[in-house]
Amino acid sequence: MNDEIILPVSKSKIMLLFVGALIFVAGGIQFVYAPQIFANSKYRPKSPELIEIIGITAVLFFGVCAIFGLKKLFDKKTGLKINADGITDYLSATSIGLIKWSDIVGIGTAQVHSQKFVIVEVSNPEYYINLNKSRIGKMAMQSNYNSLGSPISISTISLKITFTDLKELIETHYEKYAPQDCITTITANSSTPESSQNC
Repeated sequence: MNDEIILPVSKSKIMLLFVGALIFVAGGIQFVYAPQIFANSKYRPKSPELIEIIGITAVLFFGVCAIFGLKKLFDKKTGLKINADGITDYLSATSIGLIKWSDIVGIGTAQVHSQKFVIVEVSNPEYYINLNKSRIGKMAMQSNYNSLGSPISISTISLKITFTDLKELIETHYEKYAPQDCITTITANSSTPESSQNC
């Protein structure tokens, strides 16, 4: 029996992300070219140099996000694939393809600000970090590992599925195909990851 689940990318969500990134890029450009205007704000005065640095950072970060979003709008690949082999992720800059069930030791959740993630804890995190060929992608995965306890996190921000349904879907397949007898449940925020085991 074919037990493969294909989750498509939501083009409408990607479009919203793309437009939002462009707005932040435009704001960053204004920070760079007219920092003195924003530095003299009566609410939070700052030095023009700091405003300029913030602007450059915004242009670089959200510029990358906009490029990624534009590519995803015309990308024919699926967003996420779940089958007997594991989870294949095509969603973001931290995507590294197939994550094998045999490498997964826990499924959990994390929330950074208002964004929720499914955390996929693996026994060999450095191996998966090194699979990412992008320097930015490796840095993002290392940051995930340091703050969330795993380099692999999956968001529904660009998928046609709710967060709760995605988590349940992954957990169900993990219980079915993973060799472990227990599932590690991870609960984390941006600074204090915690974990427990449910057997």
